[in-house]
Amino acid sequence: MRFHRLLSILLWLIALHSFIVGLCLITFSPALLNDFGYQVSEKFFAVQGGVFHIVLVVAYVMAAVDVGGSEKLIWLAITAKFIATVFLSVYFFLVKPIPVVLVSGIGDFLMGISLLLLFLNLKREKCF
Repeated sequence: MRFHRLLSILLWLIALHSFIVGLCLITFSPALLNDFGYQVSEKFFAVQGGVFHIVLVVAYVMAAVDVGGSEKLIWLAITAKFIATVFLSVYFFLVKPIPVVLVSGIGDFLMGISLLLLFLNLKREKCF
């Protein structure tokens, strides 16, 4: 049950992180986003990214509430974090080296690997 509880807590923390990121993308002005290194003249894509983060929050919370019955949602969370890692890394190294993009990529990788390791340990305990 230890991995079950840890996985639930991690999912809640990831949901909180995604909610904050989503809210920031939705509410920050283009000028403030520019201060973070993004060249934003039109808010649509930032808001769209923010809404996408909020959609993922719903999946993370659903998985956190019922870890034992949420194998597919947990795989979705793991997949989302690793896709984000690849996207952010490619963007940083091949498109534009924005420091916050690299930090975000590292953060997503750490969240993804933590989810994966806890989930695999939970499966090994045959809780699914």
